[in-house]
Parts: sequence; C-alpha cells; structure tokens
Amino acid sequence: MKVALIVAMDFERGIGRDNDLMWNIPEDMKFFKETTLGQIVIMGRKNYDSIPTKYRPLPKRENVILTRNKNYKAEGCIIFNSMEDCLEAYKNEKERIVFIIGGGEIYKIALEGEYVDEMYITHVNKSYSPDTFFPEFDLTQWNVETIKTHEKDEKNEASFSVLKYTRK
Repeated sequence: MKVALIVAMDFERGIGRDNDLMWNIPEDMKFFKETTLGQIVIMGRKNYDSIPTKYRPLPKRENVILTRNKNYKAEGCIIFNSMEDCLEAYKNEKERIVFIIGGGEIYKIALEGEYVDEMYITHVNKSYSPDTFFPEFDLTQWNVETIKTHEKDEKNEASFSVLKYTRK
C-alpha cells in the first residue's frame, strides 16, 4: 500500500478559511483531479461536508471519510472512525494509491503517525488570511522535486508550483 498526501497551501501554510477553499485556481484543481482519479481518497468529515453537494462523493474515486461520529453516514462513501482502522483496511491494496486529501486535522494525524510515503504539495504564491493550516514537517526527511509550475493568468488568480516530496 502506498499512502500519499495531496494539498494546496498559501504562503502562510494556509489550506482553508471558514471550512472552504480560499482561491480559484482551476489548473490546480485539474492537477488534483488527474492525480486522484481512480484512487482511494481519505478525508475528514468537515472536508467532505465542504465539497459542494453536486461533486460529492468525488467521482471515479473510492471516497473514505474519517469521523469520530459512529453514526455518520454518507451515500457512496466508506466511513472509518480512526486512521489506523482505515489504513488497516487498505493494507493489501496494490493497484491504487491511498490519498490523504484533508483537512487540517487529518493531515496532522497522517504526518504525526508517519503514515505518508509521498506528498504532492501545491505552493500557491499568495496569502489568503487562512484559519486552517498545513502542519509543519521535517524537510530533512524528504526528497523534493518540482513536478509542475503555472503562472498567474486570466483563469488562475495566482501562480503556483507543485512539489513532490518522497520520504527518504
């Protein structure tokens, strides 16, 4: 099983505000979709709830929701009450990548538990006054390569770079 993490963050490590995305960058959304299509996506309940209803569950992906609420139900999704139980269920997965897609609390659990093999981090070149942040991590534990850059244009309100971090 390979566990990857995918996130976009601003200059302040911000990943959201008021349980929502802070920017409109279609080129990064396209990267997210292309990268996670056909894979398993794990997200927290608040993150799932923040996805517009017409996009839930995320199409052509196995949607997994982590929540402490033992009675939570979401049509077309698999529910787990802990990261450990979730990853145990996928431990024999060989075909698909397990993607951690947020939010802040789920990223923190995944990094602190050292469950993540690689990370795709979009660094958005702007600040957005976030209230939710991506956790700090020890850069010395990772090899880093730039896999995509995109300049600000009429459709994308900020330039960005996508870096791939692979655990050493």
